[in-house]
Amino acid sequence: MSAEEEGSGRPDAVVRVVARLLPGPSLVFAAALIAKGYAEVGDGFAAGVIVALAVALIYVALGAEGAEAALPVLRHAPRLAVGGLLLALASGFFGLALGDPPVTHRPGPGAHVVKVGTLELFTPLLLDIGVFLLVVGVLTTLLHQLGRPLGVGGR
Repeated sequence: MSAEEEGSGRPDAVVRVVARLLPGPSLVFAAALIAKGYAEVGDGFAAGVIVALAVALIYVALGAEGAEAALPVLRHAPRLAVGGLLLALASGFFGLALGDPPVTHRPGPGAHVVKVGTLELFTPLLLDIGVFLLVVGVLTTLLHQLGRPLGVGGR
């Protein structure tokens, strides 16, 4: 690395390449964490943090403008957070519409569960997906706000 690259504050080329390649595997790993939960305990929060860390590495390696150019979907992060919150709340309060307490497991024990492969589709899955979307949306929005230069957008 030359002296001017060292002083520029730009990360090494290896970091930039890894940052561009990391979102795909992080999404696959996050999906595995969410799907694994239905043999054990679901983990939408940890899955969301893993994806948000991949996005954070992109912001560090490429800067705010570079991150938004590489992943244009980042501009939808606030909508993702709101959608995740609404999905988590809807899955939690679905039982109320049927006269059951909040966060009632649907379908109930012993009832037929719709499956996609080995993945069972029921309310805890919706809750985990909602939490995942909420965490990714909120953390990505925070990264976007923190990544803007001073003086842009009222800071």
